[in-house]
Amino acid sequence: MASMARPEPLLTPEAARLLVHLRDGSARTRSELAELSGLARSTVAARLDSLIETGLVAVSTNGVSSGGRPPGFVAFQPAARILLAIDLGATHGLVALTDLSGTVLDLESTSLDIADGPETVLRWALDAAELLRERLGRPASDIVGVGIGLPGPVEHSTGMPTNPPIMPGWDRFDVPAYIRATFDVPVLVDNDVNLLALGEHATVWRAIDDLLFVKVATGIGAGIISGGKLQRGAQGTAGDLGHVRVPFTSRTPAHGDVDADLEELASGPGIARALSAQGLQAASSADVVELAKRGDTRATDAIRQAGRDLGEVVATCVNILNPSIIVIGGSIARADENLVAGVREVVYGQSTPLATRHLTITESRAGETGGVVGAATMLIQHLLDPS
Repeated sequence: MASMARPEPLLTPEAARLLVHLRDGSARTRSELAELSGLARSTVAARLDSLIETGLVAVSTNGVSSGGRPPGFVAFQPAARILLAIDLGATHGLVALTDLSGTVLDLESTSLDIADGPETVLRWALDAAELLRERLGRPASDIVGVGIGLPGPVEHSTGMPTNPPIMPGWDRFDVPAYIRATFDVPVLVDNDVNLLALGEHATVWRAIDDLLFVKVATGIGAGIISGGKLQRGAQGTAGDLGHVRVPFTSRTPAHGDVDADLEELASGPGIARALSAQGLQAASSADVVELAKRGDTRATDAIRQAGRDLGEVVATCVNILNPSIIVIGGSIARADENLVAGVREVVYGQSTPLATRHLTITESRAGETGGVVGAATMLIQHLLDPS
């Protein structure tokens, strides 16, 4: 477990508990903080001193005086430190620097092949981070955490990928140790869909406690937010929908009583295989997206059917998890609205009426930065939350 050794924490738990009352962006007086926290003013003063020393809190005297010296206000300074957020997919990489509120300060992106292996891909990410840091004019010491999303199963407790099907050479690779050779800070690694769920929640649905994010691209997976918290499961594999078996006799009766992995039917490559069988030139998610954008009816029909196949599994998730919001993301969802329409068609028809009474099924709105915002959110929770 050497890879999970942690550098010194950014805050003490006591200081973090006080900072909670400033992280909403509102400036407050010491008296207000004492009232909100239930602490004695002397205790508030001592904890504020430690926060001010780190630069995470600053003092101003913009308050209106009712006589005598104007009250001193204190406010959270999210730009005092920065986070390195890395979103890696099967065919793309995006690296961003954010502040401690998750606001993206600058980013770099590229097309890549995750199968090139961990050292090649992570070296690109670290070089991109150095470029961003220089552009922002920030010293390396300002980076206080690194968050990474990978397109495969990740053992969150160690940050190591575990038997990732589309990531040759990554199995049990010590990602945190590799990154900490450059940045000696906490390094957290998770499945990319979990981070997309966190990013979507933080960006669009902050007031919603129960959200299911489903990504449809080269693979299929889900991120589960329940009770306001990301649910990873015992080993970090919660939401692995791609290998759930789905019956497809209604679509292809000639097959008889046959079923297939959801990923075989509804992922980008799965849709491409269906289109290729119809004589179209399609071998990848990118080909499916291109055909859909050109308005090819065979492609849009295939995407609609993929949505129905996905809906067969999502309907069961709705009955089990009872989310308020289902967000469909990934390259296939961005390419054609028929994917979401197909999911709605099946979910509203097969899930229980109570579970769907107030259920919203919609496309992702967080955009290309959803993954890095999610990585930053994961780090913020780790570095600043009192627990």
